[in-house]
Amino acid sequence: MLKALLHYSATRTVKFSSLIRRDCPCPSSFLASFCRPLPFLIVFPRSVVACFHRHTVVAMAERPTETTSTSHKYTNRLAAEHSPYLLQHAHNPVDWYPWGEEAFAEARKRDVPIFLSIGYSTCHWCHVMEVESFEDEGVAKLLNDWFVSIKVDREERPDVDKVYMTFVQALYGGGGWPLSVFLSPDLKPLMGGTYFPPDDNYGRPGFKTILRKVKDAWDNKRDMLTKSGAFAIEQLSEALSASASTNKLPDGLPQNALQLCAEQFSQSYDSRYGGFGSAPKFPRPVEIQLMLYHSKKLEDTGKQGEAKEGQKMVFFSLQCMAKGGIHDHIGGGFHRYSVDERWHVPHFEKMLYDQGQLANVYSDAFSITNDVFYSLVSRDVLDYLRREMIGPEGEIFSAEDADSAEHEGAKEKKEGAFYVWTSKEIDDILGGHATLFKDHYYIKLLGNCDLSRMSDPHNEFKGKNVLIELNDTSALASKLGLPSQNILIFWVNVIVSWNGLAISSFARASKILKRETDGTKYHFPIVGCDPKEYLEVAEKAATFIRRHLYNEQTCRLQHSFRNVPSKAPGFLDDYAFLISGLLDLYEFGGGIYWLVWATELQNTQDEIFLDREGGGYFNTPGEDPSVLLRVKEDHDGAEPSGNSVSAINLIRLASMAVFETRLKDMAMAVPLMCCAADLISVPSRKQVVLVGHRESLEFDNMLAAAHTLYDPNKTVIHIDPTKNEEMEIWEDNNSNIALMAKNNFVPDKVVALVCQNFTCSPPVTDPKDLEALLSKKPAAV
Repeated sequence: MLKALLHYSATRTVKFSSLIRRDCPCPSSFLASFCRPLPFLIVFPRSVVACFHRHTVVAMAERPTETTSTSHKYTNRLAAEHSPYLLQHAHNPVDWYPWGEEAFAEARKRDVPIFLSIGYSTCHWCHVMEVESFEDEGVAKLLNDWFVSIKVDREERPDVDKVYMTFVQALYGGGGWPLSVFLSPDLKPLMGGTYFPPDDNYGRPGFKTILRKVKDAWDNKRDMLTKSGAFAIEQLSEALSASASTNKLPDGLPQNALQLCAEQFSQSYDSRYGGFGSAPKFPRPVEIQLMLYHSKKLEDTGKQGEAKEGQKMVFFSLQCMAKGGIHDHIGGGFHRYSVDERWHVPHFEKMLYDQGQLANVYSDAFSITNDVFYSLVSRDVLDYLRREMIGPEGEIFSAEDADSAEHEGAKEKKEGAFYVWTSKEIDDILGGHATLFKDHYYIKLLGNCDLSRMSDPHNEFKGKNVLIELNDTSALASKLGLPSQNILIFWVNVIVSWNGLAISSFARASKILKRETDGTKYHFPIVGCDPKEYLEVAEKAATFIRRHLYNEQTCRLQHSFRNVPSKAPGFLDDYAFLISGLLDLYEFGGGIYWLVWATELQNTQDEIFLDREGGGYFNTPGEDPSVLLRVKEDHDGAEPSGNSVSAINLIRLASMAVFETRLKDMAMAVPLMCCAADLISVPSRKQVVLVGHRESLEFDNMLAAAHTLYDPNKTVIHIDPTKNEEMEIWEDNNSNIALMAKNNFVPDKVVALVCQNFTCSPPVTDPKDLEALLSKKPAAV
C-alpha cells in the first residue's frame, strides 16, 4: 500500500473555470442581480487575574445550550435531526424539512418551488434572519402556503452548500451565509441571495416582497424560470468538470506561478494595518504560507533583500492581527474576520479551521525568527482549544457562536455580548488596576468601536469596547514608570476536516515550541505547558476520529459527529486535511501507525474522489443524486482547498496533482497549489532520518532539532529498530529506509542523517550538529 503511494506519477492535471469567489458572509441582499509587543494580559496581582477569569467563566456558562423545555408553540421535522443548526430551527413556525426525498416529493406533489436556506450554528446573520423572519408567523404562513422549505447545515452537508453557493457566486459575484435560494421541484436553482431583511428598506426588497415576487414568477413565468435554472446548472457542470489539456507541467510554470502569486499578494498588502486586501479582513493563513514559502525560496537563491521584504509583510500582518480585536485577548484564539481594515471589530464566531491554521503560521514565524512573540500567540490559540473546544474523548469541536447572552437569564442573544466590555465592567473587575488595562486596550467610556467608519456602522456597540492593543509595550512601560518585564507577562459539533487542521497544529507545536528559551514568561490565558502535551492532544483527537468516524472494513470516513456520526459521508476535505494532520502527527513524533493510516486514507481518497480521466479530485463521492454538481474545488480561501492540500500530501508521499490553468491565470486564488507546484519542481526533497529509541529524551530532543528551522521542502522519518512491527512495515514498503535504520542503530544514542539528491550526510548524534546540517544553504544548481 505504502509502496504504491511512493510511486505515484506526476500526471494528474485538471482545468477549472474562473468563477468569482468571495468568502465574506457579510449581509448582502440581492435577488437576480504593531508591531513588537506581545498580545498580552497585563500582569496584575493573582487575585485580580483570578477575578477576571471568574468573570470569563461565568460568562461562558451563561451561553445558551440546547433547550430542554417541551412547552413550544411550534415543533417541525427538524426536531428529529441531530445537526445543531437544524435543531436551532426546530420550533420555528416555518414547516421546515431537512434535505431529502420527503421534501422533494412534497414539492413535486404540490407543484410548488422549494425555498432552501443554508447556514451553520455559529453564524450571526443566520441567527438574525431566523429571529426576523423564520420566527415571524406572517412570514411562516407565506413560506408554508407557497413553498416547501428546506433547512441545510453547511457543516453537515458541504456538498449541497457548494452547489448552490457556486450558483449564487457565479451569477451575482458574491455569496455568504445565510444562503437563500429558490429551487424548482427537481432541485434546479431559480434565483437566490444571502441575508434578506424582513421588510423593504433602503430601496431594497424585504423577504416578504421576495416571496411574493417568486410566487408570481412561478405562477406566470415558470417556463422561463425553469429553463434558466437548468441552463445555469448545465453551464456550471461544464465549467467545473473540464479536463486537463496536458499531462505534465510546462517548463517554468511552477516558478512563474509562485512568483505571480507573491507579486499579487504584495500589491494588495496593507502596509498601514497589515494583511492582504481591504475590509472585511479575513486572517487567511494560506496567504501567509505562500509568502513564507516564497521568501524561503528567495533566501535559498541568495536574494536576501527580496526575501526580507516578503517576511516583513508577513510578520507585520501577524503582529497586527494578534494586537487587534479579531484576537480574543482574554480567552485566547481568533474570531473569524474583522469588519474593518484595522482588525478591530470582528464578527465574533470562532471557527476551528482558523485556529488550527493560525497556530501553524505563528509557529512557522517563530521557527524563522526565534521571537517568542509568535510562539506565545501559537500557545494562546492551542491553549484556548484545549480549554474550551475539546470533548471528553479528545474530539475537537467545530466552532463557538457569535451570539451570546448579555446577562444571566437573558431571553435573547446579541452579537459579541460575551466578548465586548463596558468601561464600568473593567472598573468593577480590576479596581485600582483598571487604568492600566484601559489605557493599553483603548477602553473608552462611550465605547471604542470608532477607529474606522466600518467598525460599527449601525451603532450596535455604543458604550461597548472590543479590546485592541494600540500602544507599544515599551511606550506604556515608560509612561507608567515600570520595567517592560512587568508589563509583558454551543453547540457541540465535530468535523473531521477541521480536526485534521487542528491535529496538524498541535503536532507541529509539540516540537517547534521546544525552542523557546528557558525562562520564557507566559501570561494568562496561556498555560505554559510542556509542548509535548500538545502531541497528546493531537493523538487523542486522531484516536477519536478513528474510533467514531472511520469504518475499519470499508476504510471510509464519516463527515461529522454530534452524539453519533452524521449521515453525511466523508468529503474530500475530510480525507485531505486528516491525511495532512496524520502526516504531521507522524513526522513530529507520533507512532508509525499514523503514517500507515494516512496511506490507507489516501488509497480510499483516490478510489472515491479521483477523476481518473480529467485529473484532480472531486469534492464529493458522487453517490447522492440530489447533489447536482460534482465540484473540483481549487480555491484556497479561509480554508485551503482539498485539492491543494492533497497535492502537498502526495508530494510528501512522493507525488502530486496539478492545476495548470489556475496556476497560469489565477495564481492568487490558489496559493497552496502554487507552493505544491513549486515543490514538485525541486529536484529532490530533503529527508531527515532519525534512528533510535523513540521513548528516550534524546530522541525527543533530536526530533525537535529536526524541526527547528523552517523548511517546507523537508520530510522527517523516524525509526525505532527495536520495534519489530515498525521494522516490518518499512521492510515491506521501503527497504532502503529499513536498511538505513539497521546500519545506523546505536543502542545508547539517537542517530540522524540528512539525505538529498540521492546522497546522505555522515551520521550525527548531537542535536546541535543536526541543526547545523539543516541550516546549510543548498548548493547552486
